[in-house]
Amino acid sequence: MKQRLTTLLACLLLLAGGAMAQTTVTGTVVAQDDGQPLAGAAIRVVGNNSVGTVTDVDGKFALTLPAGYTKINVTYVGMLPQELTGRANMKIVLVSNQEDLDEVMVVAFGTAKKSAYTGSATVI
Repeated sequence: MKQRLTTLLACLLLLAGGAMAQTTVTGTVVAQDDGQPLAGAAIRVVGNNSVGTVTDVDGKFALTLPAGYTKINVTYVGMLPQELTGRANMKIVLVSNQEDLDEVMVVAFGTAKKSAYTGSATVI
């Protein structure tokens, strides 16, 4: 009986220690150009693809890092990705990806440059 109680207490201590080793990362993701919050930015734990979250309408997020992980990767369409060390109350500023696109048309069987397309085209 005494050995079972000791084993139970040891397991509870290990479980509590494991729970305390986890870090909660919170913050806001904004655009560098205008400082506006970015809704839908993806935040993932580096090295653990099963843990991640997405920012809300105000650009805010909360994520619990598993034990042993400290880095997060922040991505958003049209912005350069960033890899940072996770902590509480972060303000992440994403820089715009300034790549110009050629004129590309989507056609029924693939894509084609506008100059190579022989036919009529309509802008929708």
